[in-house]
Amino acid sequence: MPDSSFSERSWPQSEPSFQGGPVPWTFARWLIVFLAAIGFAFDIYELLMLPLVVRPALLEMINAKPGSPAFNSWVAMLFYVPAVAGGVFGLLGGYLTDRLGRRRVLTWSILLYAVSAFASGFATTPLMLLILRCTTFIGVCVEFVAAVAWLAELFPDPHQRERVLGYTQAFSSLGGLLIAVANGLAITLASRLPTIAMPDFLTGWLGAIGAEHQHEPWRYTVMSGLIPAIPLILIRPFLPESPVWQQKKQAGTLRRPSIAELFSPSLWRTTIVTTIMFACSYGAAFGAIQQIPRIVPGLADVKASVQDKPVPVQKKMEQKAGAEYTKVQEIGGLAGRFLLAIFAVRIVSRRKLLRLFQGPGLIITPLVFYFFLAVENRTFFVVDLSSIYIGHFPITTVSLGVFLAGLFTVAQFSFWGNYLPRVYPLHLRGTGESFAANIGGRMIGTSFAAVTALLAGQPFIPGDSAPAKLAFTSAAVGLFVYVVGSLACFFLPEPLEEKLLNQ
Repeated sequence: MPDSSFSERSWPQSEPSFQGGPVPWTFARWLIVFLAAIGFAFDIYELLMLPLVVRPALLEMINAKPGSPAFNSWVAMLFYVPAVAGGVFGLLGGYLTDRLGRRRVLTWSILLYAVSAFASGFATTPLMLLILRCTTFIGVCVEFVAAVAWLAELFPDPHQRERVLGYTQAFSSLGGLLIAVANGLAITLASRLPTIAMPDFLTGWLGAIGAEHQHEPWRYTVMSGLIPAIPLILIRPFLPESPVWQQKKQAGTLRRPSIAELFSPSLWRTTIVTTIMFACSYGAAFGAIQQIPRIVPGLADVKASVQDKPVPVQKKMEQKAGAEYTKVQEIGGLAGRFLLAIFAVRIVSRRKLLRLFQGPGLIITPLVFYFFLAVENRTFFVVDLSSIYIGHFPITTVSLGVFLAGLFTVAQFSFWGNYLPRVYPLHLRGTGESFAANIGGRMIGTSFAAVTALLAGQPFIPGDSAPAKLAFTSAAVGLFVYVVGSLACFFLPEPLEEKLLNQ
């Protein structure tokens, strides 16, 4: 049977590449890489949606001002409660990835977060939005683990695997850029898009969306998360399972995964250190750089531009400015992921590879936020791509710092996708990756968004406005997690061999 066949049965059951060595790029492998890249892109697309929409969504649904205790409490819950749900169910998803297979879990996880994101556009209360963000987060947390395990086992050759994992994960930052673009488009085109109204048979249970809110940009933004489900539905029947996992499953030699085994004498150090460091990577992102859309309205040039404008116009202008700076940050993250992919095949030591990004990030990230509102935000020029609906990219003092903060922080996410498959055996790969990514990254790491939101509302935090307090808090949180992560790196185990542990 030709290699390009889509059928799962077409995988050579004695393929020598399972033991190492480059594998041919069959059409089936291209399909899997394509789906994984879409999954990575929209997993970050869904996660980075909240910083862009949380402010306008809460302004619509609750009677509280930004920066007030009630407002900050809802912000904290919307950031943290979904992370807890994602961490718990994501760990279960990692276990199921080892038990049921990579393909099945990946496809269902993408469908879960896509449908949940679409339904979020009909939210009528903060609680409804919170529940749907929880199911979205669960799907995202499971998807990452299944995709990384699947790709790693399809490409057992070290150099080929590092390149595939590095470049497909780079699509995550493309997802971050896309959500900023989608948000900008939604703000621009909202009045011309279809009306969003709760179906009549559900209004008695869930309430109705007021006529004045049926064209809110944030609703169109969250509903765009349905996009990844479309190609998935079309190509799902043709996707094969991980060949090495399938072989062992059919032969009855696949060992049962166990969370307790993650803390066995040979793995406990790996599990603990990677969990701490994954938490710090996500803590820097969510506790600091993902707060940018809420800080931007406090920039002097932004405040001057919205002065004397009607309140609805001010809101839209502030949202656009936040989206513009988010685009710059995500371009920095995209550059960082590509740099990681390039260096991953050239630097043997994993510690040295990670420190290449940790060291500069430790200095730059806190400084960016400390000076966010303390220096004049000089504009050098603006890249205007609005003619093709991509929007504006302001090149300013602050945006250059935001670009670098994104580069050094986001690159670390790709590092973990390359590192984790090499330190856990086949039967435990999904479970081990899930523990670090979901308990460490999603549950603990993203909780720093809630920490930042709650601290920013305290009277002892310096600043004469809500954005100023948030900027100062983000600087402190960013510094803390970078210091902890840099110290933990000294204890990070180096993989013992280049080959995957497929025993």
